[in-house]
Amino acid sequence: ATEWTAAHTLKNVVLALTHLDGTREIVVVGIPGDRDIDDKRVEVAFAPAEVEAATEADFAKHPLLVKGYIGPWSPTGPVLGEESATGIRYLLDPRVVDGTAWITGANIDQRHVHSLVAGRDFSGDGVVEAATVRPGDPAPDGSGPVELARGMEIGHVFQLGRKYAEALGLKVLDENGKLATVTMGSYGIGVTRILAIIAELNNDAKGLIWPESVAPFDVHVVATGRDAAAFELAASVSEQLEAAGLDVLYDDRPKVSPGVKFGDAELVGIPRILIVGRGAADGEVELWDRRSGERETLPVAEAVARLQA
Repeated sequence: ATEWTAAHTLKNVVLALTHLDGTREIVVVGIPGDRDIDDKRVEVAFAPAEVEAATEADFAKHPLLVKGYIGPWSPTGPVLGEESATGIRYLLDPRVVDGTAWITGANIDQRHVHSLVAGRDFSGDGVVEAATVRPGDPAPDGSGPVELARGMEIGHVFQLGRKYAEALGLKVLDENGKLATVTMGSYGIGVTRILAIIAELNNDAKGLIWPESVAPFDVHVVATGRDAAAFELAASVSEQLEAAGLDVLYDDRPKVSPGVKFGDAELVGIPRILIVGRGAADGEVELWDRRSGERETLPVAEAVARLQA
């Protein structure tokens, strides 16, 4: 005996499509009962038509559809499909293949039917990929099971169709020299979202680590200690680097400890940090790679040359 689960049920979701010419079509999608319709997938599947859940007014026009107990079969004959009593287009999930048996609505209030076999007792007018995707589902390209991960939307495409163009009377001449209403689209990339993604992907426990290609500065010069020579050398090096075309962030705060300055440098995350401190009198500075954490003591000229390179 088989233990029946939600996966053995055939859930029939009633959708209303509004086509570009304004006509409204009711469509029913049959999916396994342990899944839901994915809004984005169904939007793509029926583009350029707009998709929404069927309303009470839609059901009122189709009394053969008994809400909560909708199925492709009834004791009096087929209910779903272009050749059925309702004439409603019926599309099936790829998992509903011929030979599979299902429990589904009998189109009678409080009644279901079991062991309804696809291909024998009912069939669809086509196949549609509209159900939610789960970890472990086969990838469309046959590369193996799907893994799901959280993502962030950084761009979008709005298929506006002709809704606003018609309202605005926005027309152009077509190839035949006749006026035609334009089809509109909106395409955008979120600059601030990209910054958030950069921060999310480039950081450690101490702060940001800017990729060199998009860092707000090329080098962060930090003057440490209380020796005036360090501050003079740091200012001089900063000027040299700026003259060479580099963007420089110079920390010349006189009464802030080296530890606080280093902590701030790690937090800000400029890719290269140049520390001017104890070795200033000997013409030496420390070059600190923010990403690798490596520090190297170098003569000033060599450090400047390396940063320019």
